[in-house]
Amino acid sequence: MANGNLVKMLVATDVTRYLDFKLVDGTYVYKKDGGIHKVPATEAEAIKTGLVSFLQKNWLRSFLKYIAKYDQSNPATWDGLDLSKATMKQLYDKMWLDADTATFVGHAMALHPDDSYLNRPALESVDAIRLYAESLDRYGKSPFLYPVYGLGGLPEGFSRLCAIHGGTFILNKSVEEILIGENGCAAGVRSGDGDNAEIALAPLIIGEPSYFPSTMLRKTGRTIRTICIVNHPIKGLEVPDSAQIILPSSQIPGRKNDVYVSVLGNAHQVTAKGKYVGIVSTTVETNTPANEVAAGVALLGELITKFDNISEMYEPVEDGSGSRIFISSSYDASSHFEATAREVLAMYRRIMNEELDLSKSVELPTNE
Repeated sequence: MANGNLVKMLVATDVTRYLDFKLVDGTYVYKKDGGIHKVPATEAEAIKTGLVSFLQKNWLRSFLKYIAKYDQSNPATWDGLDLSKATMKQLYDKMWLDADTATFVGHAMALHPDDSYLNRPALESVDAIRLYAESLDRYGKSPFLYPVYGLGGLPEGFSRLCAIHGGTFILNKSVEEILIGENGCAAGVRSGDGDNAEIALAPLIIGEPSYFPSTMLRKTGRTIRTICIVNHPIKGLEVPDSAQIILPSSQIPGRKNDVYVSVLGNAHQVTAKGKYVGIVSTTVETNTPANEVAAGVALLGELITKFDNISEMYEPVEDGSGSRIFISSSYDASSHFEATAREVLAMYRRIMNEELDLSKSVELPTNE
């Protein structure tokens, strides 16, 4: 998200000196009876969109005006509904939004992965919709940015910045043991066994689940990411170079979780000219994960090849405040990293006992 926490973190830490970004050309949502539709980026597009019915367009406009003026600290703007207590379903009902419009708003704008948000306080979703609108306003065509040369540039940028500040990298090393001191806190890590053992001492340890024993983890599910290579533009996209497509769970019979499709090409320098990569992902719900992304894969048309990657998902059993061992959760299936960014901020707060200052300007140069 162009105005999301991940971009703000990249700017605040000055990692952006090593990165270039380019807008994702469009964001789309799937309807089971009508293919994919571009999420409106202008008032003119909103009038023409097939995502909502003619009558619903007026209700949607009223809904967006309502949340734009809503101020939690000013009851005069509530119109009788406290969104910190009322559920999102109650807000939809108040604003006369039907199921199709609610699906579009909740999944394509608020970016919720399933419908559980309907029974949570509406303020959570309103803030998410505002973030979408702010991100769209920042660059005008799309709310999403993607690094030129791909996501691999993010850790590369952090490693360069870390080296400038005296950090040391030990590459291609496995972790055999997490070392715990007599006080029950982190002491370091061991790599290798016997005469080949190497130990790195540290006052705290930060890592993702694959480095840690199962006793420190709790399994939360599985994800599937199917990487597809095609040699033709994706049908239905206004601009073929890049797109995000969300397939809401309500549009795929029997599903509880959304399916995400990211399309990228040579414009972002991640493929050769004339080639495109589509990444289709979702949370696994059955014993046949490949079938769960089939609707997303079908949108890509004829494939050159595809690769299925099924991953276990974990979260830490404790937050690290006591042991000084800070473990992140596994990546979820979404393609926008908003949940991951929120977790990073929470982890920073636990480690440093302060909030990360994100007040620095978030205007980024983009390659357009």
